[in-house]
Amino acid sequence: MSMKSSIAEKLEAAFSPERLEVINESHLHAGHKPEFDGEGETHMRVRIVAATFAGMGRVARHRAINDLVKAEFDAGLHALAVEVAAPGEPTRW
Repeated sequence: MSMKSSIAEKLEAAFSPERLEVINESHLHAGHKPEFDGEGETHMRVRIVAATFAGMGRVARHRAINDLVKAEFDAGLHALAVEVAAPGEPTRW
């Protein structure tokens, strides 16, 4: 299973989101280090709207997601951009 799919499945199961996007942005980081060509699944972006996040602060929301994908970080995920909202909160996407 791809890392993107694994992250999406975990987020679906844990948060039952209204909206969810998991985007592989690894190609955008090619050349940041000489040995990195942008291939693979090292840089991801999560956009999620879920009722679970209502009443939670920004840091708590990010921690909840980062804790959930610890195995992916251990397996080579380098960066995770997180855009989180509760239903009714504005998003930029």
